[in-house]
Amino acid sequence: MSTLSTLSTPHPDTNRVLRRRRVRRSWGQPWLYLPLAGALLLMIAPFLWMLSGSFKPEADIRRVPPVLIPTAPTTSNYGELFSRLDFTSMFANSVTVALAVTAGNLIFCSMLGYALAKLEFRGQRAVFLLVMGTLMIPGLVTFVPLYVLVSNMQLTGSLLGLILPFLAGPFGVFLMRQFISSLPDELIDAARVDGCRELAIFWKIILPLTKPALATLGIITFLGSWNNFLWPLVVAQNESQYTLPVGLALASSGQSFTRFGILLAGAVVVLLPVMAVFLVFQRQFVAGIATTGLK
Repeated sequence: MSTLSTLSTPHPDTNRVLRRRRVRRSWGQPWLYLPLAGALLLMIAPFLWMLSGSFKPEADIRRVPPVLIPTAPTTSNYGELFSRLDFTSMFANSVTVALAVTAGNLIFCSMLGYALAKLEFRGQRAVFLLVMGTLMIPGLVTFVPLYVLVSNMQLTGSLLGLILPFLAGPFGVFLMRQFISSLPDELIDAARVDGCRELAIFWKIILPLTKPALATLGIITFLGSWNNFLWPLVVAQNESQYTLPVGLALASSGQSFTRFGILLAGAVVVLLPVMAVFLVFQRQFVAGIATTGLK
């Protein structure tokens, strides 16, 4: 018995040798790592330039040829940014709008996704085709009709006008529908046999199982709402309703030239909350992207 267990259990030295061979084999493929390293450098180069430029004087930013490392680092760009902007108010507006839009998409898109994936009703296929069709319509095509609708509802100049038109989106419905379709029907059938109603099934069974998809949708929606510039610029009619991207653009633009130092410092400030959200939910985000649409 002991002899069999000894033969079936790999020796630690054997595992070490195999591990070294895998590492040596992987590092023996420079043709694979060089393109990946180049692609990574291209991706992070704008962020490095943004971070470096936020600590440069205006003259260093406009220098030709450009330099990555500041010759005389300064925090004056951040100080001038916070002195020009009502930062607290604009930050609160951005957080309020982004969180409200994200919460609305998580609730309504998951509800409609559940209905399209697991419920049978007349016109189900037509509704799904309508959702898919709206994915092909560019946002600029619906911009003017949407503004007219919000204006007729007298919501311009209010945060509700920034939130209400984006509480649900076709991409979120499609994402949740594809993920919920991969869940086994036996769970829902068993719950119905036990007497659960559809709302209880959705709340107690579907939502806990769709955390990866919800995290993915939440990050994408939060990012889009946080960085939205054109709609708040048009709908928010006074400074008290401005979000951070709008306030940043107005603060960095003068009558004759743009203050790139303030613009880069503001970009760093706007980027930090998005990075924090992604770092917290990155595992769920990757899992949601990897499993959506698989059965």
